[in-house]
Amino acid sequence: MNSLRVFFVGGVISYRALFNWLRPEIYIPTMLGSPIFQIVFFAKLGDYAGVENDAFFVVGNALQVSAMAGIYGMTMTIANERYFGTLSALLATPAPRLALFLGRAVPLIANGLLISVFGFAVGTLLLDFVLPATGLPGLGVILLVTAFACTSFGLLLGSIGLRARDVFFISNLVYFLMLLLCGVNIRPEALPGWMQSISYALPLTRGIEAARGVVIGGRPFADVAPLVWGELGVGLAYAVGAYVLFRFLEVEARRRGTLETY
Repeated sequence: MNSLRVFFVGGVISYRALFNWLRPEIYIPTMLGSPIFQIVFFAKLGDYAGVENDAFFVVGNALQVSAMAGIYGMTMTIANERYFGTLSALLATPAPRLALFLGRAVPLIANGLLISVFGFAVGTLLLDFVLPATGLPGLGVILLVTAFACTSFGLLLGSIGLRARDVFFISNLVYFLMLLLCGVNIRPEALPGWMQSISYALPLTRGIEAARGVVIGGRPFADVAPLVWGELGVGLAYAVGAYVLFRFLEVEARRRGTLETY
């Protein structure tokens, strides 16, 4: 019961405390304005180049923008605890570490879902894109799994913040590399072999492929389920890796006395 309370209540309170700058006048242009321009830009660029239709770019970019909340949000969740000097007090509590930090991921997963749904709405309203009603249930599952995978990856990057001085540079670099490698605007099979290997080791790639199969290809969810399971597996692997890395760096920081040293 205590772990559940830490997981849900602690996560929500942390989100409100660390992200109190997310007022509507800031949240809307930052978290919702950016996806509008990204989706429209790549769709129009693709139309001009004649490589793919609007639906291809809407699906890819609408899923990719969920990584904005997952990667940046989780990075800030841990890095800001360290920056504001609350990390040592937090780690001094007997609260279960797994519940403590995975609970902080729940609001960010919800935020990623909201941004993705908004991205699909933008594509429907502004571009030549129609979201088939029959594909909505399967797409909802894909969005949830992809948002979870991106947030788990962000948790891993955030854990690096226990040691790195500028973890935000790393998160920026990774976010934009995912735009190139994960099939958002370029099919993975068009990339060199070594890039394809990296692509399928990252979140998003399988989720985008599954979403395109349901939305554009009209395939039943059962046909793309292996891709969804693969995306879930990637997310779980990053979540486990993040927890192990965090615990290791926590022990090392305590031993060296560098928990809040920059």
